[in-house]
Amino acid sequence: MGMVENEEIVIVGGGIAGLATAVALKRVGFQARVLERHHELRAGGTALGLAPNAWYALRALGVDSKLTSTHQNFTKTVVTNLETGDTQVMGFPMKKDRGDDIGARYVQRKTLLKALAEELPPDTIRFSSKLISIKSETLQDSSKVTALHLDDGSIIKSKVVIGCDGVHSAVAQWLGLSQPLNSGRSAAYGLAVFPEDHGFEMLVVRMYLGGSVRAGFIPLNSKEVYWFFLHKSSSFEQDISMSPELILKEVTDNLAKDFPSDFLLVAKHTDLSTLAWGPLRFRAPWNVAFGRTQNGNVTVAGDAMHPMTPDIGQGGCSALEDAVILARCLKQAHATATESQCWVENALKRYVDERRWRAACMVAGSWLSGMVQQGGCGDQQWWSRATRWFRDRFLYKFVLPKLVNFVWTDCGDLGSPVAHGAGST
Repeated sequence: MGMVENEEIVIVGGGIAGLATAVALKRVGFQARVLERHHELRAGGTALGLAPNAWYALRALGVDSKLTSTHQNFTKTVVTNLETGDTQVMGFPMKKDRGDDIGARYVQRKTLLKALAEELPPDTIRFSSKLISIKSETLQDSSKVTALHLDDGSIIKSKVVIGCDGVHSAVAQWLGLSQPLNSGRSAAYGLAVFPEDHGFEMLVVRMYLGGSVRAGFIPLNSKEVYWFFLHKSSSFEQDISMSPELILKEVTDNLAKDFPSDFLLVAKHTDLSTLAWGPLRFRAPWNVAFGRTQNGNVTVAGDAMHPMTPDIGQGGCSALEDAVILARCLKQAHATATESQCWVENALKRYVDERRWRAACMVAGSWLSGMVQQGGCGDQQWWSRATRWFRDRFLYKFVLPKLVNFVWTDCGDLGSPVAHGAGST
């Protein structure tokens, strides 16, 4: 048996959910250990859109000002249908009854991770720590601990375990949650770097629809542009998914060969080290709502709890909400604890109850939005034509603007929720 360590709280995974949860716990007086299997913070994912609900959560964590000073609110999305040539413009609401500068911004993943990590003590994150197995143990005083066995032979025993270990979460698997489903769609994405000013209008998202594909690009600054390409999955992906050169060639020479020159120009300036391609996965909404997302003193957050497709841009946003609400539940339960052995379990149950339905709605809404935006991902089937008809006439004009209330949900601060906030949909 290897070395045995004891911790109060262990967070498995050092991504957005894991670091945000560690920061939130620190703010309410708990010290957590973060186990990250990589040797450094993961910078994959290129960039992500942070909607207003994410900025409310970042404000509660005390890190929003580090990012808002260098990232501006986006003002609109310009959607071009490549089959018809029609263009629709969907505005981003800048403010809503608050008088502040909350809005939608795009942030590089590495920038967000750095901002969160800077709020933690230097020894919080333990790198190169891959989880192998999980076991529950009962101590002589009837209290429970969870033993985490790592690949280096060491064992960490913790009173609280929070799985933030992503889509293929070992903690979620231990809890008994179902494996994420394959949506039948895949995504390629990367970061284009121009030697000089790229010349595109800032603060505007450009999106293109064509048959069963959807693509777009977002200028992050004067020289860097984030781009994405979503399409129906194909068998050949496995053959090229590990080669950035082949991925880029497949996008520019095949899948997007008839796309506007602006998109192709962006793609051809891709920094190959940022390029990735993979299937889009999600957990069945009913498994999020009714599955076991908590067992004793173990729970999950972020993609480990509710992996979703990127179609409404809520993956990272909901992970930040999780962090705030989880820390708040632990703080409130600890303040009123009368039995030291069960207050943690009660806190985690409350957290899960507060999150499960909103998270399930996010997962379902994202999957449905993606299928509609990509025209049903079919060819000539009647339902594919019907989906495109609905998308082109109603989705961007009427449906998506009505989802404003959803992304403007304020999860509250670390002391108390906002009325109609964390649990609303």
